[in-house]
Amino acid sequence: MLRFFPVIRISTRGYSSARAELVSQLKDELKNIRDAGTYKTERVIVGRQGMEIDVEGFKGKYLNFCANNYLGLSSHPDVIKAGKDVLESHGAGLSSVRFICGTQNIHRKLEKKIAQFHGRDDAILYAACFDANAGVFEVLTTKDDAIITDELNHASIIDGIRLSKAKRLLYKHLDLADLEQKLNEAKDCRRRVIVTDGVFSMDGDLAPLKEITALAKKYNALLFLDECHATGFIGKTGRGTEELYGLNGQVDIINSTLGKALGGAMGGYTTGPQEFIDLLRQKSRPYLFSNSLAPSIVGSTLKVFDMLLEHNTFAHALHDNVDHFRKAMNEAGFKVLGNPTHPICPVLLGEARLAEQFAKQMLDEGIYVIGFSYPVVPNGKARIRVQISAAHTKEQIDKCISAFKKIGRQLKVIN
Repeated sequence: MLRFFPVIRISTRGYSSARAELVSQLKDELKNIRDAGTYKTERVIVGRQGMEIDVEGFKGKYLNFCANNYLGLSSHPDVIKAGKDVLESHGAGLSSVRFICGTQNIHRKLEKKIAQFHGRDDAILYAACFDANAGVFEVLTTKDDAIITDELNHASIIDGIRLSKAKRLLYKHLDLADLEQKLNEAKDCRRRVIVTDGVFSMDGDLAPLKEITALAKKYNALLFLDECHATGFIGKTGRGTEELYGLNGQVDIINSTLGKALGGAMGGYTTGPQEFIDLLRQKSRPYLFSNSLAPSIVGSTLKVFDMLLEHNTFAHALHDNVDHFRKAMNEAGFKVLGNPTHPICPVLLGEARLAEQFAKQMLDEGIYVIGFSYPVVPNGKARIRVQISAAHTKEQIDKCISAFKKIGRQLKVIN
């Protein structure tokens, strides 16, 4: 027998004066965001993530060009099956943190597989790479140390560094001379840690890792690398920017995510020397105080790593698609930022309202993209961040390019 529960409605008339004042202030703040054209509206996907998606409130299929699904594995049948199999064998979740009763054999199996993939001693899993970045610096450094970090590193790195008591030094984006100056400033510190993204997500540009590694050796500094937008598809076999530059094994600590190219679900990790991974298990707060990763996610990701370790043909298809898109867009007159080989292809538009309008009209053409504006990117640098996947067909990419050209002319972005 179905039971129906009454809906409880809470009147605002009972608010305390403090809460009423808060609500009034928040309304003003939200209005300012809307007036600036930077209010972010979440569209709702109905069904699976993929190259074609259904969007709630809109009719028909839309081509998806704004997901981090770089290898097209989010809805790969083998990846889904592996998740289902482990859901049956290991349950829905552990209801606990790792050191109490939240570690299963598959968690350790995945950690060893990650370490094997990167050629490291061991790895440690987190609920997300945001947590991995939040958990590493407080353990790695003390007040006697220094962290030298690129000014455009990801927000999770910024927040993780804030939790450390180490001296913090920002160097200008990709500026090697400024990095060396900051290393000199920190020469009296016990431990120096250079921190950089391998690929910077908003612009799609790559860190000059070979030169940074040389500076790390010169100044006896450790090198930390965030590979969220590189793991699985950058480098000949997808090992990331370290492999791309022929520096295998020279980066000291690597953090990355399972939530982008590696199946697209959840989860992040740190991989590096055994002793440091062991210490993270003892002291890293996001690891110690968060539930362990869901078994189905672990099962899906194990399958992804097996696929990549066997033969990474996905990366080759991705590189062909990226080259096709970038060449056509540049020839059309658009300014596409970032490294010419990376699937993050930010189409620079400048103004926030223009980016919002452009994305809206792209949806009318059956193309799902999102306008990025402040505070995600600097004022005056709004863009549509197109993201190419190995699973996109040439026909789908051409349809996206045609829509860009049509709307670009309408909005006078190109001639």
